Amino acid sequence: MKKTISIDLDGVLNMYNGHFNENEIPEIRDGAKEFLKELSKDYNIEIFTTRNKKIAFLWLQKNEILEFIYDITNVKNPFTSVFIDDRAIKFEGNFSSLIKNIKTFCPYWK
Repeated sequence: MKKTISIDLDGVLNMYNGHFNENEIPEIRDGAKEFLKELSKDYNIEIFTTRNKKIAFLWLQKNEILEFIYDITNVKNPFTSVFIDDRAIKFEGNFSSLIKNIKTFCPYWK
């Protein structure tokens, strides 16, 4: 049985830069298709997005990556092995470091 990886759509798989348009998803990021193809060999890939599920589905289909996707959801799966998100901070067991990381955090595209 494959483990599940949850990947955020905006800012990870596409060229999102902070300007949200609910009806248009930015271009696919270079290397995203190859990344998903490789991961899908060993993992179920769940796309996490707050976008309309139909729009996300059509974007995945248009970019020829739907075949690598197990599910599209707007609910974070508690059984996911790994979350990949451009707005995430890894907790490493130290709250003092975590506070510092929170205060200085910004996504890579800023």
